[in-house]
Amino acid sequence: MVSHRFSTVRNAGKIVVIDDGRIIEAGSHQELLKKNGKYAQMFKTQAKGYK
Repeated sequence: MVSHRFSTVRNAGKIVVIDDGRIIEAGSHQELLKKNGKYAQMFKTQAKGYK
C-alpha cells in the first residue's frame, strides 16, 4: 500500500519509508517514532494540522 496519510498506515505491522527511490527507514509506527528520523518528522508535521 502506498499512503500519504499517517492515519492509514500507523496500525500496519511494518512501514517502509522511501525517499528519492531508496528505502531510508523501516519498522512499526512506534519504532519509527522512536528513531526520530524522517518518518517521525513527517508524522509530527502532519499531526500539527489536526490539532
